[in-house]
Amino acid sequence: MQRQLFKMLSLLVLAAALLTACGPKETVALPQTEATQAPQTVETDAVVEEAAPAEEEGVVLPMVDPLAVSGNVISAGSSTVFPLAEVMAARFQDEGFAGQITIDSIGSGGGFERFCETGETDISNASRPIKDSEIESCAAIGRTPIEFHVGTDALAVTVSQENDFITNATLEELATIFSTAETWADVNPEWPAEPIVRYIPGTDSGTFDYFVEEIFDGDEAPILSAANLNLSEDDNVLVQGILGSPYAIGFFGYAYYAENADTLTVLSIEGIEPSAENVDNNSYPLARPLFIYSDAAIMQEKPQVAAYINFFLTFVNEEIVSVGYFPASAEALDASKQNWFYAMGQ
Repeated sequence: MQRQLFKMLSLLVLAAALLTACGPKETVALPQTEATQAPQTVETDAVVEEAAPAEEEGVVLPMVDPLAVSGNVISAGSSTVFPLAEVMAARFQDEGFAGQITIDSIGSGGGFERFCETGETDISNASRPIKDSEIESCAAIGRTPIEFHVGTDALAVTVSQENDFITNATLEELATIFSTAETWADVNPEWPAEPIVRYIPGTDSGTFDYFVEEIFDGDEAPILSAANLNLSEDDNVLVQGILGSPYAIGFFGYAYYAENADTLTVLSIEGIEPSAENVDNNSYPLARPLFIYSDAAIMQEKPQVAAYINFFLTFVNEEIVSVGYFPASAEALDASKQNWFYAMGQ
């Protein structure tokens, strides 16, 4: 009798163990493993930058159900990031998010003004890292920018397909083309003695800042004093300007070239074409990261903002190539996901 009772008790213990193992699991509260614990973020002048690289298997964010999220998301900034943000917002809404997502294309500098000075936005889109002066402005209104690296752009220097004399430029030639040269022959005597017509992003643009930093060591005076200079914060205006003359040249994010590849020619730089392979191996000289920024208090007080950023980081690599950009490295994207956990206090 004792033996039979013992067997019955053993069976009951085993059944309980099986039920426990097969029971429902929580999908939001992830265990604090090395890959999901609060990241070892680096704080420099009160901005949370990319965390240390994550484990090889990658960081997995909690699942987001867009149907269960409500409220509005307000963002502004880079015209380069704009088409990527537009696609991610559309997908978030297509999958059930009923709120409104505002995305204003006003340049990286303009975006940081709204985020750090007036506090109008929840997210700032940027094609360059935030500046120290902008971090100070954020601090003055109680915000600490958190950086999320979402992709990579190969800045495209383009001419019209009617241009039949330039397919490649060195960095030194770019500096001359976009400053002191009056005609193409001033750059290369084999090129036409026709005036160079320049179309470039406005001074609030992160693309402008990046080009000036890479080509002119941060000094914007040479490019702003060039003849036949046309500036616009609207990249589509730049595209149309370049198409208007075989002697025009300009630059903008690669997505705007990709959208007009049937009428524009993109130049190789130092003999290296802008391609996924050359961006991945860091050989293309004008490859640059793309970012979105937010703040921990905003993300915790507005669940829809945290959910949108989570969704953005989770699915961006499924959309970014179709937009015309290139995925961030696995390490950079994992660091951004770790920064999401940091912002949420996890």
